[in-house]
Amino acid sequence: MAYDSDPREEAGNDLQSLLLHVRDLRDSVKLEGRALHRSWKPHLKRAEATASMLNFAHYLALRSRDLRPLQDQLARLGLSSLGRAEGHVLASLDAVTGALARLASAPDQTPWPPPARHFMRGANRLEANAAGLFGPPRRRGTTRIMTTLPTEAATEPGYVRSLIQRGADIVRINCAHDTPDDWIAMASNAREAAHMCGRYVPVLMDIAGPKLRTAATRHPKGDKRLEVGDTLALVASEAALDAGEPGFAAVVEPGVILLRLKPGSRVAIDDGVVEGVVQRRRADGSVEVQVHRAPEDGYKLKTDKGLNFPEIALGLEPLSPQDLSDLDVIAAHADLVGHSFVNSADDVAALQEALAARRSGARQLGVIAKIETQPAIANLPEIIVQAAGAQPFGVMIARGDLAVEIGFPRVAEMQEEVLWACEAAHVPVIWATQVLESMVKTGLPTRGEMTDAAMSARAECVMLNKGPHIAEAIEMLDSLLGRMSEHQVKKSPRLRALQSWRRHPGARHRASGPGSPSGQTFNR
Repeated sequence: MAYDSDPREEAGNDLQSLLLHVRDLRDSVKLEGRALHRSWKPHLKRAEATASMLNFAHYLALRSRDLRPLQDQLARLGLSSLGRAEGHVLASLDAVTGALARLASAPDQTPWPPPARHFMRGANRLEANAAGLFGPPRRRGTTRIMTTLPTEAATEPGYVRSLIQRGADIVRINCAHDTPDDWIAMASNAREAAHMCGRYVPVLMDIAGPKLRTAATRHPKGDKRLEVGDTLALVASEAALDAGEPGFAAVVEPGVILLRLKPGSRVAIDDGVVEGVVQRRRADGSVEVQVHRAPEDGYKLKTDKGLNFPEIALGLEPLSPQDLSDLDVIAAHADLVGHSFVNSADDVAALQEALAARRSGARQLGVIAKIETQPAIANLPEIIVQAAGAQPFGVMIARGDLAVEIGFPRVAEMQEEVLWACEAAHVPVIWATQVLESMVKTGLPTRGEMTDAAMSARAECVMLNKGPHIAEAIEMLDSLLGRMSEHQVKKSPRLRALQSWRRHPGARHRASGPGSPSGQTFNR
């Protein structure tokens, strides 16, 4: 006679099996993480970075696995599914292991629950690193606001002061524009304004990096604009521009990059506003691009617009002669240095060497790596270790060029992965490019921009670009970040009591209408 198995026995066996799996996972993550951390040791010159990089190594080991089946099993038991383990990887695994052992009535030597400080260390280190880079937080949440200064900030101290009074926490000077004298004046005005407001407002100066740009352009006669189906010639010099065939043309700077292009290579202009594909190389050395995306009303070619060749290894030096010249000023006047188009740990090392040659105590100067290329994504762990292991460090998710480089559909995915990796490394993040762009330019935000801005509260800093309505945008973002801090901390929702639908216990819903004013039943 057959008997059904005891469900309690089956459940116990399942728990035992799951416990063994989680123990094996913890042991493997610890072993692999320590091995990776040892390989990083030569780059860890700051004692305070050692523990953070160990957690980062554990995180990379953990996330090298597909954890989705395990997450489902843990969630059914009411246990942590490890979805918020970034800041404290081993503590999260210890907590799950200990809970499973007690559910399975199995012997376990892991202290349970783990001490609270094991969970708080990561968040505390990240907050300390953010304060070291950006200064202490001014509002309830920890997200700061950075704003890019326009040229007028060099001559109008009151303009800078108004931005700081409205809520700007950091000011950015884009050294791809204006002059060194302008940058020095902007920095001086910002520090004077911060002093008058009784606040510390650090100055970030961006080097241009190996950015490809249009140095000169040519249009056909008349007001014709570049449209889908048109041909655009990319040439290496203004002499070639003048001597070339009639039609649309642009000088690429540096022109040597044209030697790397071949038929089929993708080309993007102005953050992807225009895109095309190389069709052929002409006898004069220029390349012919056929446009397959452009605005409906066409595109007017202009100088100093960014060029991207997403599938081409550019092979350019990480610091151009112009960057090195600009660093003479930046090293003397900046609190933070933005490293544009960084691609690898070697690029970071080159910047660190250049700064050390120009400033004593350069290791105390904050560096911000702007992640805006596919190689930067691929090399992010090494970039973080090289930079954070030596000096105060943050990461900017520069979504403009990044979208063009990796494709618009992947930007949101990569943005999340960069946020997670940086939280695991206790590295502050700047959420950048086109935040509240319509608000800054026209005074009215779009609905999508407001949602994007709300999501930016998961970063330690949000960057607004310059525009005529920047002051109003700062105020709006400041208010939004303050509210969002009540609801979200990094990936974790905070379950504050909801106010929007709260009613008295037992009260019945009554629809609004004539004789029944809205809010009669609800507490608002």
